[in-house]
Amino acid sequence: MRILLAAALAATGLVVLQTPASASAKPPVVTRAALDPALVAGRGAAVDFAEQEAENATTNGTVIGPGRDAYTLPAEASGRKAVKLTPGQYVEFTLPKAANAINVRYSIPDAPGGGGITAPLDVAVNGHKRATMTLTSQYAWLYNQYPFSNDPNAGLLHPDWWITECSCVPNATTPAPEIAKPFRPNHFYDEQRLLLGRTYRAGDTVRLTVPAGSNAEWTVVDLLDSHLVGPPRVEVVAANVLAFGADPTGRRDSAGAIDKAIAFARRAHLKVYIPPGTYQVNRHIVVDDVTITGAGSWYTIIKGRQADLDTPAPDGSVHTGVGFYGKDASAGGSRNVHLSGFAIEGDVRERIDTDQVNGVGGAMSDSTVDGLYIRHTKVGMWFDGPMRNIKITNNVIVDQIADGLNFHTGVTGSVVSNNFFRNTGDDALAMWSDKTADAGNTFDHNTIQTPVLANGIAIYGGTDNTVSNNLIADPIREGSAIQAGSRFGAEPFAGKLRISGNTTVRAGTFELNWKIGLGAIWFYALEKDIDADIEVSGDHYLDSTYNAIMLVSEWSVKDQYAIPKVRFTDIRVDGTGTSVVSARVKGSASFENVDARNVGAVGVNNCGSFNFPPTGSEFSLTDLGGNDGGWLAPWMLPNTITCDDRPPVVPPPAPSPW
Repeated sequence: MRILLAAALAATGLVVLQTPASASAKPPVVTRAALDPALVAGRGAAVDFAEQEAENATTNGTVIGPGRDAYTLPAEASGRKAVKLTPGQYVEFTLPKAANAINVRYSIPDAPGGGGITAPLDVAVNGHKRATMTLTSQYAWLYNQYPFSNDPNAGLLHPDWWITECSCVPNATTPAPEIAKPFRPNHFYDEQRLLLGRTYRAGDTVRLTVPAGSNAEWTVVDLLDSHLVGPPRVEVVAANVLAFGADPTGRRDSAGAIDKAIAFARRAHLKVYIPPGTYQVNRHIVVDDVTITGAGSWYTIIKGRQADLDTPAPDGSVHTGVGFYGKDASAGGSRNVHLSGFAIEGDVRERIDTDQVNGVGGAMSDSTVDGLYIRHTKVGMWFDGPMRNIKITNNVIVDQIADGLNFHTGVTGSVVSNNFFRNTGDDALAMWSDKTADAGNTFDHNTIQTPVLANGIAIYGGTDNTVSNNLIADPIREGSAIQAGSRFGAEPFAGKLRISGNTTVRAGTFELNWKIGLGAIWFYALEKDIDADIEVSGDHYLDSTYNAIMLVSEWSVKDQYAIPKVRFTDIRVDGTGTSVVSARVKGSASFENVDARNVGAVGVNNCGSFNFPPTGSEFSLTDLGGNDGGWLAPWMLPNTITCDDRPPVVPPPAPSPW
């Protein structure tokens, strides 16, 4: 019957490929940030791949997790679960739709002395081997205190800092405490892309197998993204870098050739085109008044080594590396720069904050950055203003040592929209109003997963900024999903701050120094009052590890700074380990149509600024109506002290449709 059917279809011009899925394969489970996509509809970036978590696939390995304790493999995995394989074991995914490329997020062990290892991973489709990926841990595995070390055997970087492991300052403690090594291992995961060479159908299977004899004791597979990559883009009327001597094999340095193409394109009023290939670039390409486009980020790859500088640069850099940079703002900055359709792959393996080894940097006004893939740089995009009117769209930024993107100092009238961030080593998205306010900017419809340190989105001061319709999942430590913070010397908040329509999931980390859990969203008055027109509306806080909402100040300044007025409207809270609201500061907030369920402890944990006056807490709450779920009981209003400094955590059930 099958032969007759195939023959009949062939007679009509339709060809059926006989590539049945494995009999044991599980049906595909497609997620977004390890959630049912229906729970986050309309939020986050619209991406061109299907995400499948390894724990939902077929495997003879071991599912690890769930777990949210920092410095563990499950905590840094998407959805806080992954699959651990030993040599000979596999995990098999069923494609949910046609695909010709995959991206694998994984972890393998570090070398005993640090520096990483490489190990193979076999890729088979429908039982036929297609390729062997060479995995690496050379860009993973950091240790110790900030700014971290690559050496697992190193002693404390800051023995004069208080650490929670001994509740002491080690070099001021007698007898000296024993600190286990490696100390605070973190940043375990990396990812790698692979073109499969042909297009496969929905229902076909992709099996990832650790071959026998692998030098990796174990391989953890977190997830697989499957892509249908279009053909390379061709620009005929352009300054083609090949004509200026660029080497698409990557054997020779192409930086000079790209510079020549840019200079010619500016004179001739043409675009610069970088066709398919891998181009070696080990320094900054300075861009101004130019359009540079590639054949697509899967085809055009700008790849470089981190290079030592002979002498430190004026900004303190001791290295340089691959990156596209506008001119410095002090030199007037750059304008009319348009970058699109290529990948930037760096070689950054340590965090040196003075180094300018970012994928895109400098100052670029009236510019666009679209469709780039950036990996293994320090920061994907770090802009030093003042500058204005830049649009950052449709980019993928992964595996960074520090931030994903930072608007630093006087960036105004700019938009970051529809970008995807995963495994950043600091804030995935930040506006830092250092010396000059960032103003009139919008972070909209971005997806952020597993920021290893700090926050998914952080707004440090500024005026009239907006954070809207983003999806933020699985922050790991020393931060959470969304923070508005008066810290790092930032200019004060002024004008309006609008935080609306965002979804957070599995957010709220444990703050080691304070020994408390943070909120999925938190306002932090460390250096100034947070006193502006602030409204949080339409957010969904799902499966928060501790609190959904936190307003806090540092103990040492608790009587100096306040958060006078924040409005929360039309919020859904589905699951908290502790409370809906934790107040640890003086000030006030109002709540309207804030609905909550599956709350682990008292709805409001109100400590105020910890003076406990007989008149009630220094923080007051206003009920504007419609707050369902019983979390905001009348007896709590306006400022009943309900302070439990460290309430027990009750893990909530998984989120479900409201």
